[in-house]
Amino acid sequence: MKSTGIVRGIDGLGRIVLPKELRTNLKINSNSKLEIFIDGDTILLKKYRPAGACDFCGEIDPEAKKFGDMCICRACRKKIGAL
Repeated sequence: MKSTGIVRGIDGLGRIVLPKELRTNLKINSNSKLEIFIDGDTILLKKYRPAGACDFCGEIDPEAKKFGDMCICRACRKKIGAL
């Protein structure tokens, strides 16, 4: 795990604010869902993506193809003219 050097407090409702730079780099917006994992005293947040969900449009397609570390549905492949 890589440290960002960012320290944030938790408010009275248990919320923390993710810095804008992290949200931008990880493409996390107000509609994004995060999965929460626990390992000992470590809390890990991971951007939630159902299996087979397209990295471009978010649609779930059983015929989605993996390209590198990305998943691309048929419609998006057709739009970009690839695969």
